[in-house]
Amino acid sequence: MSGSTYLVAIGSNRRGHHGAPRDEVAAAVQALPGLVAAAPIITSAPVGPSIRQFANTAALIHTPLEPADLLGELKSIERSFGRRRGQRWGARVIDLDIILWSGGAVMGRGLTIPHPVFRTRDFVLAPLLHLVPRWRDPVTGRTIAQLHARLTRRRSVPSRVVAGAGP
Repeated sequence: MSGSTYLVAIGSNRRGHHGAPRDEVAAAVQALPGLVAAAPIITSAPVGPSIRQFANTAALIHTPLEPADLLGELKSIERSFGRRRGQRWGARVIDLDIILWSGGAVMGRGLTIPHPVFRTRDFVLAPLLHLVPRWRDPVTGRTIAQLHARLTRRRSVPSRVVAGAGP
């Protein structure tokens, strides 16, 4: 089977043609070319100025499309769902982002793979963990499972010694 495998993050925090955000996400998954598998839909807090919670998932797709062509296809799907350009991180009917692909890293005009901030976003890593825990980030060499563990591990709070305190 020729082509490439991609991981696409999907999110919504606004009603659209398909209904509530979870319905928008489910419909977007079905609209993706070459769908192989999708993670369960989760709810996450907004990033940035938006106050609405997001519905998020990730999908594994296999397609003959090159990264720039897939990006064009994803933008077309977003427009068909009613997505319009607006405030960064604001409310949106649907958001489709290429996170990783089987070809490694890409840096070009309007497209960077791996997605520049995916390592810091639990709402991206948690769904990816369901799909491909052993997929390696081509930049850090860490697996999705390792990236997720690093992001979500509990960190101890260092104790402070207060001058003059004590018996």
